[in-house]
Amino acid sequence: YTDVRPSNESRKSFRNRVFKSLDEYFNKLAEALPEGQTLEVTVTDLDLAGEVWPTMRAGAFDIRIIDTVYIPRMEFSYQLKEGDKVVKSADVKIKEMAFMNRISRARSSDQFRYEKDMIKRWFDDEFEDTIAKN
Repeated sequence: YTDVRPSNESRKSFRNRVFKSLDEYFNKLAEALPEGQTLEVTVTDLDLAGEVWPTMRAGAFDIRIIDTVYIPRMEFSYQLKEGDKVVKSADVKIKEMAFMNRISRARSSDQFRYEKDMIKRWFDDEFEDTIAKN
């Protein structure tokens, strides 16, 4: 993955936490789909908003600097299924160039709010017709 670096915890723990949070978010969004439809997502690359920079003080943790030049990006594939039948699928690349200029729909205390806002915009655009029928 391009950037799933922790600033203050082990790589494995952070990576697990990131993907658990995003998986739960995709599942939450999928609740808006018509009954009987499921969404399967496989993330193939992730670049979190910001950049991890080392601190120069002994014993201090690295810090993630959030700035407009460090945009969130994600690549994934998805399948929208109805039962066992795939009704829609695609390989997706999304990025959020203006992530700091938008009003966040996610809670401001959510560490992955920029990524979730980006995912929400993609989901709403991609499944607008499907959700409207629901």
